[in-house]
Amino acid sequence: MLKSHGCGEIRLSHVGQKVQLAGWVHRRRDHGGVIFIDLRDASGRVQVVIRSESIPDATKSIANIRDEYVLMVIGEVHERLEGSRNDDLPTGDIEIKVEEVEVLNSSKTPPFPINQDITITESTRLHYRYLDLRRDRMTSNMRLRHKIIKHIRDFLDERDFIEIETPVLGLATPEGARDYLVPSRIHPSSFYALPQSPQQWKQLLMVSGFERYFQIVKCYRDEDLRADRQPEFTQLDLEMSFVNESDVMQLNEELIISLLEKYAFGYEWNTSFPQMTYATAMEKYGTDRPDLRYGLEINDYSDVFRNSEFKVFSSAIGNGARIRGIVVPGGATLARKSLDSFIDIARQAGAAGLVWIQINGSGSVDDISIDDIKSPAAKFLSLEEIIQLANIANAVRGDLIILAADMDLITSRALDAVRRDAASKLELINSNRLDFVWITEFPLFEWDEGESRWSATHHLFTAPIDEDKKYLDSDPSQVRSRAYDVVCNGQEIGGGSVRIHSRDDQLQILHLLGISTEDAQEKFGHMLDAFEFGAPPHGGIAWGMDRTVALIAGEQDIREVIAFPKTKSAVDLVTGAPAMVSEDQLSDVHISVKPTDEVNSSRDISEEI
Repeated sequence: MLKSHGCGEIRLSHVGQKVQLAGWVHRRRDHGGVIFIDLRDASGRVQVVIRSESIPDATKSIANIRDEYVLMVIGEVHERLEGSRNDDLPTGDIEIKVEEVEVLNSSKTPPFPINQDITITESTRLHYRYLDLRRDRMTSNMRLRHKIIKHIRDFLDERDFIEIETPVLGLATPEGARDYLVPSRIHPSSFYALPQSPQQWKQLLMVSGFERYFQIVKCYRDEDLRADRQPEFTQLDLEMSFVNESDVMQLNEELIISLLEKYAFGYEWNTSFPQMTYATAMEKYGTDRPDLRYGLEINDYSDVFRNSEFKVFSSAIGNGARIRGIVVPGGATLARKSLDSFIDIARQAGAAGLVWIQINGSGSVDDISIDDIKSPAAKFLSLEEIIQLANIANAVRGDLIILAADMDLITSRALDAVRRDAASKLELINSNRLDFVWITEFPLFEWDEGESRWSATHHLFTAPIDEDKKYLDSDPSQVRSRAYDVVCNGQEIGGGSVRIHSRDDQLQILHLLGISTEDAQEKFGHMLDAFEFGAPPHGGIAWGMDRTVALIAGEQDIREVIAFPKTKSAVDLVTGAPAMVSEDQLSDVHISVKPTDEVNSSRDISEEI
């Protein structure tokens, strides 16, 4: 062994002992014949002191030592003198007086300093990810990820869950996002699909009688990427037999809270997660992923303007739209630039525009005059309407009212975006707060305008609420599902449902989605057949592990908690994947590639972020 101890393990109790350490030069300081080196390994850092006269044979090699060289040192542990201790390091009370030193490997000057927390371009970080992972922040994130996953495994093991691996090479079935396909060499013109999730496998495991299954599993989806998406991601997959929604939610709530209590340092959170229906979330927040750390709830003000002289509003109501809006406390102080940005945000979300009303002054609105109102629509609104509007919204002087007139889909999208931006501008968001909520009773179906057919909101195997089954043939839009999402701070952390476990019920859903009996048997025959052999009622959930770790680590992008992530254009900058392969490799799997006018075989990595 090149090491008797880890660098970060040495303490005062080791004083007087001779130790052998190995690691990287984190920082070097030369004080005229005495070199101080912070030596770093996976366990931490320790100061080693090298005096050239103590090891004369190594003087030349010592002079060449630079940051990130790999060293082995042998020396005695000494207590540091008063005034030279480093309270920021666990090893800050001691130092190693070196008697032997060996350079195990040299290092080129890194493209960025490992020992400094500075801003580095994403392309550089991801290209040299193996160096980026040496930095304290990334090392801490990787260790946190390990601890969280281990905690989950221990928690579920104690509750009689067993971890079962499911296949990676499977059948391509229509489940939502595009599949990553793998060509078969043995079966020409046939393909496997990488799993978008182990959804069908875990349901088959319930039919197999295991009752409590989980897996920390890699999943793959070929979809547009963003801060909380990667083409390959990790999820906690969990399924239980003989349960209802509350059973699954309660177990997962306990698991989440146990994680927070152990690892979410500096945060506060709700110890019991409220439940909110999808309809309520859309009505009050305009999204099924509401951020509950601040108010700014959406209200319906249609009754105020139903007979208004302001034709923009009254005509919209006459055409079946509603007037909805939010009150921004203290928003009367916002400059015109900020108000215009709200309008731009709403337009990007599909709205024609917004109407904003600033109520100046302080105190109640009951005695306001038209001079207290600032709004581009002020001349079209009566003072009575504004007072009525303010009273419904519980607005006071100094507040800002923002209104949108359109169909619910548009106003929800626009006001959700404006709500989040307003909370950020006025610093209403408590960044140390984790607010969890269960969103329930999602619509089972959504209408796909492009395909002119119904599609599954969650997935094909989600069970409908029993009392809504009567609408399956007459009005699918009225059918609510037994699905549930756990949301925190405006982000979906996990989602699941109680599943269909009857062949007839599953066929009915597939038919409604436009899948014939023949196609259903071809693509889902394994599921339909299994449901005929005593399939138990079952339900489960899947968490995005990358999102969960990022949330607890305080990171905004899941790439910060993934060892080797892809860019937002799905490129691995370390290896250069995806890349072209040889004609022989393509021939092996019976594939020919159409020539393109221009093949960019040397991508500019700065454009891959």
